[in-house]
Amino acid sequence: MARLIIMGPPGSGKGTQAEHIARHFGIPAISTGELFRTHVRDKTELGTEASGYMDRGDFVPDHVTTAMLRVRLEEDDAATGFLLDGYPRTVIQIGALDEILADRQQTLEVVLELNASDDELLSRMLRRAQEQGRADDTEPVIQRRLELYRDQTQPVLTAYSNRGILLSVDGTGERQTITKAAIAALEQALAV
Repeated sequence: MARLIIMGPPGSGKGTQAEHIARHFGIPAISTGELFRTHVRDKTELGTEASGYMDRGDFVPDHVTTAMLRVRLEEDDAATGFLLDGYPRTVIQIGALDEILADRQQTLEVVLELNASDDELLSRMLRRAQEQGRADDTEPVIQRRLELYRDQTQPVLTAYSNRGILLSVDGTGERQTITKAAIAALEQALAV
């Protein structure tokens, strides 16, 4: 059983790595962005509530995101584990996740952080913006997103580090090399 979280700044490749890691461990990769899109598309009550915030460009509130996650973790494919991508984003969400897992008599096992320098992240995101025609992904906007990530997630990383379940992996280099390093680190941590 593997109950995992993957974290990393914008451009770190965590979405790509989440897919490969989840496949390796035979668990679902659960992205909050995908949860939002699914609920909005299916016009669920939570999706309707979330879309109002999303349409204004605001963050979806913790209680809505947490409710979506709770519903998703009840699905059969998450019974033996999961890899969360994008949750928790705040210390409040850490507590909510702890409650969800306690209700299921489970605990979180490992939090994997992908690291890369700001220069590397900026270069990747500018390249992606050019390839995908994202005119709004300018250098100042990307720098701001990196600042927000660090401000918001540093307390989350610190909390998991204090629990002794935070692993950091170098997120620079070839995708396959990063995947191998991440899986090896996770397997070692899970074996303890």
